Amino acid sequence: MVVASDAIPAGETKPWYLYLVRAANGSLYCGISDDPQRRFLKHCKGQGARYFKTSPAQALVYVERWPDKGQALRQERLVKKLRKSAKEALVASHGVTHLDSALNPCDA
Repeated sequence: MVVASDAIPAGETKPWYLYLVRAANGSLYCGISDDPQRRFLKHCKGQGARYFKTSPAQALVYVERWPDKGQALRQERLVKKLRKSAKEALVASHGVTHLDSALNPCDA
């Protein structure tokens, strides 16, 4: 179902998102997607990234919107270069209040 607010105006590209997922071992996985909730649910099922075969996805902890895939990829490269402490600070400073109701659908 397409909601009016989800419609993309003519001449604009679909937004892409950089996201961070907390794994069971405490690590943070960084990725991009045009639908971070759908991608997170795949990670919860052990699909979409080999990373979660050894330490299952626990929570979607950070989402950042970008105008297109290219910009999201550039940001992903930058975030992946950060130390874990910097990624944790990013998560702590921005929070995910808009996703609070679906932080951990893996438990459902």
